[in-house]
Amino acid sequence: MRLAGKRIVVSAAASGIGRGSALACAAAGAEVVAVDIDGAGLASLSAENAAISTAILDVRDRGAIDAFAAKTGQIDGLFNCAGFVHNGTVLDITEPDWAFSFDLNVTSMYRMIQAFLPGMLARAAETGGAAILNMASMASSIKGFPNRTLYGATKAAVIGLTKGVAADFVKRGIRCNALCPGTVDTPSLRGRIAAAPDPAQAEKDFVARQPLGRLARVDDITPMVVFLLSDESRFVTGQAMLVDGGVTI
Repeated sequence: MRLAGKRIVVSAAASGIGRGSALACAAAGAEVVAVDIDGAGLASLSAENAAISTAILDVRDRGAIDAFAAKTGQIDGLFNCAGFVHNGTVLDITEPDWAFSFDLNVTSMYRMIQAFLPGMLARAAETGGAAILNMASMASSIKGFPNRTLYGATKAAVIGLTKGVAADFVKRGIRCNALCPGTVDTPSLRGRIAAAPDPAQAEKDFVARQPLGRLARVDDITPMVVFLLSDESRFVTGQAMLVDGGVTI
């Protein structure tokens, strides 16, 4: 029960890494509040684990976030997991593409952190610490990949945001880290594979860039999520933590 007594908010919790993380945190003893815009996905999450409370939340809506944070109150952990993968070179990026990706992948994290941090600071003063975890990526933020320029730019910004928050609040008990997975077998990835001109080849290409010879599973990633939100990582902050199967060796 590594998260016993902790209250943790997880965004993008209806599917993929967010869903797996909500379940893993609950299994580790946390009181989990799972949010997403996908009501059906949240309903199935609640059915899978009735101890997880859920709420529909658009992390691009500042007013909704502020109201949700006020209702939720103080928390011990925040996992910002929402994001979008744009495909294309810099020549393919439109102004709306750029604005949307940065809004969802970066600005949403700023909104969530700003809304929850005052309560987390109060909580840290009582308990000794609280933790923020932001979803980044090894793809194009740590290592360049073709057709991931916009995605990489947003995820590099997430790492910068993470380090800034970590530096500003390290003396007040707040730890802030970024998670940088490799290629994970999620519904999002399956959608990108299905949309490729040759889905079978696309899947082979994704696997080929993983030195371990397979795609990551969600349960390859969630142990690091639990670790970074738990007191076991009490001396870890401002880091971009790679769980990438050797891609960046």
